[in-house]
Formats: sequence, structure tokens, C-alpha cells
Amino acid sequence: MAGDGRGARAPLLECGGHAQPHKAPAARCCLWLASHINVRKCVAGVMLLSVLTIFFYTYYVTVPLTSLVWRDRVPRPLSQCSLLASDQHARDHTSDARLRIDAKVLVIVESAYSRLGRDIAELLVANRIRYKVEVAGKSLPVLTTLDKELLDKYCREYSVGVVGFATPGEETLVGAQLKGFPLFMHTNLRLKDATLNSASPVLRLSRAGETAWGALPGEHWTVFRANSTTYEPVAWAMRQNEYGSSDRVPLATVIQDHGRLDGVQRVLFGSGLQFWLHRLLFLDALSYLSHGQLSLSLDRWILVDIDDIFVGERGTRLHEEDVSALLASQAALQRLVSGFRFNLGFSAKYYHHGTPLENRGDDALLRHREHFTWFCHMWNHQQPHLYSNVSQLEAEMMLNKQFAIEHGIPTNSCYSVSPHHSGVYPVHEPLYEAWRKVWDVRVTSTEEYPHLRPARLRRGFRHRGVMVLPRQTCGLFTHTLLLERYPGGRQRLDRSIQGGELFQTVINNPINIFMTHMSNYGNDRLALYTFESVVKFLRCWTNVRLASAPPLALANKYFQLRPDELNPLWGNPCDDPRHRRIWSKSKWCETLPRVLVIGPQKTGSTALYTFLSMHPALVANLPSPTTYEELQFFNNNNYLKGLDWYLNFFPASLGNSTQMSFEKSATYFDGELVPRRAHALLPTAKIIAILISPSKRAYSWYQHIRSHGDPVAKNYTFHTIITANDSAPKMLKDLRNRCLNPGKYSHHLERWLAEYSAHQLHVLDGSLLRAEPAAAMNALQKFLKLTPHVDYNKLLKYDPKKGFFCQVTSGEKTKCLGKSKGRIYPPMEERSAKFLKRYYTPHNAALSKLLVRLGRPVPQWLKDELSNG
Repeated sequence: MAGDGRGARAPLLECGGHAQPHKAPAARCCLWLASHINVRKCVAGVMLLSVLTIFFYTYYVTVPLTSLVWRDRVPRPLSQCSLLASDQHARDHTSDARLRIDAKVLVIVESAYSRLGRDIAELLVANRIRYKVEVAGKSLPVLTTLDKELLDKYCREYSVGVVGFATPGEETLVGAQLKGFPLFMHTNLRLKDATLNSASPVLRLSRAGETAWGALPGEHWTVFRANSTTYEPVAWAMRQNEYGSSDRVPLATVIQDHGRLDGVQRVLFGSGLQFWLHRLLFLDALSYLSHGQLSLSLDRWILVDIDDIFVGERGTRLHEEDVSALLASQAALQRLVSGFRFNLGFSAKYYHHGTPLENRGDDALLRHREHFTWFCHMWNHQQPHLYSNVSQLEAEMMLNKQFAIEHGIPTNSCYSVSPHHSGVYPVHEPLYEAWRKVWDVRVTSTEEYPHLRPARLRRGFRHRGVMVLPRQTCGLFTHTLLLERYPGGRQRLDRSIQGGELFQTVINNPINIFMTHMSNYGNDRLALYTFESVVKFLRCWTNVRLASAPPLALANKYFQLRPDELNPLWGNPCDDPRHRRIWSKSKWCETLPRVLVIGPQKTGSTALYTFLSMHPALVANLPSPTTYEELQFFNNNNYLKGLDWYLNFFPASLGNSTQMSFEKSATYFDGELVPRRAHALLPTAKIIAILISPSKRAYSWYQHIRSHGDPVAKNYTFHTIITANDSAPKMLKDLRNRCLNPGKYSHHLERWLAEYSAHQLHVLDGSLLRAEPAAAMNALQKFLKLTPHVDYNKLLKYDPKKGFFCQVTSGEKTKCLGKSKGRIYPPMEERSAKFLKRYYTPHNAALSKLLVRLGRPVPQWLKDELSNG
């Protein structure tokens, strides 16, 4: 690096004031740099908690990027904006006029391919706001045909607000909803220099006072005519003429309808969500119109990890002055982010492996070690999944820990990050075990769960006592050394900071753990520029309260906010090439089951398991020492043991390439979480449900658990259990639910069909399997597309002593199921049979309708139960 250039800084980027950008020596911090977007037409609208809304046509065009001018190679962060000295107070949208239905959003789009609709959905997903998308004209009528009075009545009755996106050429459509109101003033405009109305009650997350200098994205903006009694501007912009200059009359681009004329409050946008400021205002509109029920917390927690301390090629590592700059930047950030400290992850093997100047940089880090927080990386920066056992990992970690003790580095952070995220997800069990033994790790973070992209879907989970937090990227990687070589150019970095990806990451995530590398803090010190700039831009334009905390505290905060994420959702590492690369080479997933028999219990699932095992193309899992042929993995207890536990029942040696594995666990059928878990791991599996009369199933199950010594079943009659009311003792109610709930077949099948397509589900008639097993297995072979075709008439023979078909072994001999199968129970009491017939009639009717809808035959037992006889 000629002349080194370290410490050379360009003038601060300014924010605020009234000088025009062409007069300033550098581009303003509030300048919007538009992204390239293909021209397309879409329709979308949002209504809070309603089945109707306003929606408008929206056009997007490609606009050129505005270039920034820099004086020197090493950038300086943008300056503080004018409002930092006098903080505004964010509004609280909570009011007495609460929504009278569930707080969620309905998004109505004209087509499933609506770009604006996708943008809205992605923003709602990123902020964990519940929503539903409907396509107008399918499940909902076309809005132009709606009775406005009915819509207004609905909005008033449930205190529902409307968000609309208005663009040119649709005055007829808008007029249908806003009949008698002032409409558009101008359409198809090019605008620049956006500002917010500080007096608008809509603003909460967004902060007024600054100007977003420069051209706004798109050439088809709509501006609104507004008056002081009906409408109030939320945002303005200036009209840009063909020469690039602007008229100095502010035009309303976002307005609030106070609802004084028809009692319905609205927020209308003159363009879509491509403008970053609109994304903030959209969240504010949801908060305001929901009376605070869809308000996001203004607290944002930020932790900046610096991976690869002491790691790096010569010529890319830190010098002493870089460490001084790191400390100075940390001090500056601490004034804006309460409790902020850089978090340094070290691999001690590479200490003093640089040039003499860089070795002095290593020493400088250690001299100032008390000013930072620290975490263990790996001694030699090796990927943990390449270690085959725990002892190897423990030995490597102990080397790193010994170095920390000798050099006074704290060892009690309870946090670690794995190089390249290896072993965290997909889980490498030895890593978790070694972490706990050597470092008492209780928190880690990764970008890989459930997948690297899209980032908005990253989640947390807990495994083996370690809390795994989602980690975020800031656009800087190991190779990101110089601004002039930044991928996509300097404009891409500044666009990310100034309202773009990095800015939106902080907005959309209450807790942000950012991944950076030591090399980002030397060379052009791009990380220092990036974080100072984005923090100041956040202070310019938002009311978020920025703070930092140690990883363990952040993990506790995260799972207080997201308790539903504590349990993991295991995916198949073989389905993601990136995950396959960071998973142990000794692992396998090709033998995972492609067929699941899901039960329910006492319907003949064990007999079906036996018959399937006879087929040469199918191979069952290895038996469990506690639950025998059933693994019951997707139920809670075993699921939390991890994917390795499950894989051990399907070793690579199981079967051959022409066979496929299957698993049967009758407890899967009615497990609330089971379908989602099964689909996450086995999305292409075939699902087999075996059904008999739910009344007979309930009685058989009661007799089964009674024979196995269940104390409640032994002390109460079947009729007492099934007729127990809600005032009965808990143990009695629990047994009643376990007895009756699995028989609500349609309810449970719908849950499976929400995850799996109909062509993946086979509903097997359990009565047919008992009476004519060969016929039932023939149909099943066709469903599974098994070859060769097996004649089960030759494999099965009726055993009059057992009362069912058994496997033919040799000659006339048969091998039947155990003594617990095929028991003859005393007849069910008539009063119990009548009660169950009444209880299950609506559920049986729903099952019949479901089977007809799926094009499946309705079994005779179901026809009998629905008859009047």
C-alpha cells in the first residue's frame, strides 16, 4: 500500500441544514441512492385486520445512481446531524380506541407476482408482524365493485385503518374508495429532496428534521392535494424539472386521512417501498392505525464481533495506529450507543505472525485488552466439523485458553464463534460438548440458521444448553480491505448505510450481532467508517434507542422477545450445498426416510409396519432400545436430542441404492409440531395415515393403556373418562383428551396438508388393511411407486386364532404380532357408543368432505358412522 495512507481521512459527510447538494463539497448524508429495479407494474394494498382494503397501480423504473465524490482514499464517517443535540421524544400510539380483532395485517394484491406485495410481505416477515396475503378477484371481490358503505362500516366497527399506495392513472379506482374527497393533485412526477412533517402524529420510529437530499427513486410519483381539516401531509418532496433543478413548493407525497368525513383513518403513499424512507413510514403507519398494537419497540441492541484477531496474511493486519483508531472509534460510538465495546475473537496460534509493524499491532491490542470484550475463536482457526472427536477439539481449545490466561485476556464471556460458522448449524455435536467443557460456552451466533439467505428469515435456537443467536452481516468480509475495491463500488457501501441494507437490518432486528474481521479495521478501516456512519444515520432519521450488552445478556433478551424460537427446527444439510460443506464428512443423510407412517395409535400401524418391512424395496429404521420400532423423533423429547441422534437409526450401511428407508411412529399423527418439523427435514417424504372408526380407536386405546397399568384408566371406566367435563380433575381431563383428540381426523390431516401437498399423503383404510391386507398393500405400492410389485397374497395368511392376517414363514407356518396385538376386549357400553357417535359426527363429516375434496375414496366405516342407522 503505497504511502500506507493509514489515518488519512476525507471530509465528514454532512447531514441536515439547507444547503443544496450541488453546492456542498461532498454528497449529503441523507442522500437516497436508488437501486436498479426492472420496470414492472403491480398492485398492492394493506389493511389492518380486515378483509377489504384500497389498492392502487404502482410503476417502478430504473434510475441512475448518484455518484459521491471523495477527496482521500480512507473515508471518514458522516457527521452528526443537527438533531443529535436535542433529542426528540418518540410518540406512543397506544390509545383507548383499541383494535377489536386480532392485531395482524391483511395484504391485498392484484396478482401473486406483485412486486409491491412482495416488498410489503418481506418487511412484515422481517419484523415478525403477522399477516395474510389475498389476491383480489379470487378469495375477495374486485375492489371496484365493493360497496363503500359496507367497507366503511367494517372499518368503523372494528377500529380498522387502511394503508394505500397511490400512483398515477387510477383516479377511478381511488375515487371508488375516496368518493367526495380531494384526490390527486399531480401524477407521473420526478421528485427530489424529501422531508418529514414533524407535527404528524403518524411518526414514531421515523424522525423529522432532516432532508433526504437528491433524486427520489422513480419517475412516476403521485403527490396529493391536502387541506387542514381532512388530510395532513406526513412527508413532502420537491418537484424536479428536466434540468435537474427543483421547484421550491413542497408537495405532499404521503398523507394521513384523519377520517373526519367518513370515520375511517388512512395513510396514503404516493409511491411504493423502494424509497427507504417509505419503509420507515409504513411501519409507523401500521403502528398508528393499529392504535399501538402493531408498534415495534424502539430499543435496538448492537454487538460488533471482530473475528480473526491475530489471523491474516502479512500486509493486511493491524498496525499500532489502527488499534488507536479502533479505540477512538469505540469512544465515539460509546457516546451514541450505550455500553458499546468491540468484541474481539482471537485465534492465538497466529499471534506475532505478521510483519514487525503488524506484530506491534498485536501487542497494542493486548496492552489495551481491558478496553474490549473478548471471545474464543479457535486456536488455529480450523473448522470444528473437520475434527472427528471431542478430545481433539478440547485440546485445540485448551491451547487458546492457555494463551488467554498467560496474556490476561478474560475467559468468562461464555460466548464463542466458530470459524466459518462450522459445526454450529448444521450441528456438530462434539463442538457443543467441547465448548461447554473448556470455555463454558452458553451463547454463540451464526448466519446459517435456518439458511444464509434471505437474512430476514434468520432465527435463533437453543441446543445442548447453548443459545444460538442469529448473526448479521454488514457488507464487510475478510477480503474487504480498500474502499476503491469494495464489491459494487463505494456507492453500494454508502447505499447500504444510508437507508439501505445495513440500515434496514438494524431497523428490522431488535438485537443485531454483526460479523466483521480484523482486516476490516486496518487498511482503509472500512468497518470504523461503516459503523460510525450507520449509527449516525440512524440518529438522523429514527428515534431508535441504541445500546449494547455482553453476548449472554443479549441472548437472554433475545429469547425473552422470541420464546417461540427456543426449540430448533432441523433441516436436511444435504439439501443446502453450503451446509453440506460445513458439515462433517463422516455424516450422511441419503438414508433418511422417504416414507413416514404417522399413525394414529391403535389403528393398525404396527401391522402396516410389518407388511412394509416385507417389501424388498423398503427398509425400516434400526430399533430404539426404549420405543422399539418407533423412534418418535419428531415429538419433543427425542427431537431436542438433535439430528445426529436420528441419523444413527439410519446408518449409511442401511439398505442399498435401490431401497428407501421408512419410519413408523403412531404418535406423529396428532402431534401439533410434528408436521412442520417433519417437513423441514423430509420435505419430499411420502406420508401414510391409517384410519379406522374413531370410536373404536378411542376404546381400543383406553383398553391398551389400561392393560399396561395406567392408574387413571384402571380406576375409571371408559364412559367416565370420555364424558369428563372441564371441572373434572386434571389427570382425568388429560386422559380424556388423549383418548378423544386423535380421532378428530380431519383436523390433524389438515395440519399435515398445510405442510405437505395432497399427492404426498396416502390415507389408508385400517379396516380394509385388517380384512383384505393384500388389496390395501397393492394400492399402497402404487402410491409409493415401488418396484418390484409384491403379491401380498403369497406373503400373508389369515390366522383364525389371532383373528387377523400374519406373515407366512414356511409351509403353513405363520409369524404373527405379539400378544398385545389383536386382543379381544369386552364390548363397549351402548351409552358410550352413542356418546361417541354424537361427539365424532361433525369430525367424521369434515373428514368425508376432505377425502372427497382430495379425490380419495370414502371408507365404508366412515359411511356407516355418518348414516342414520
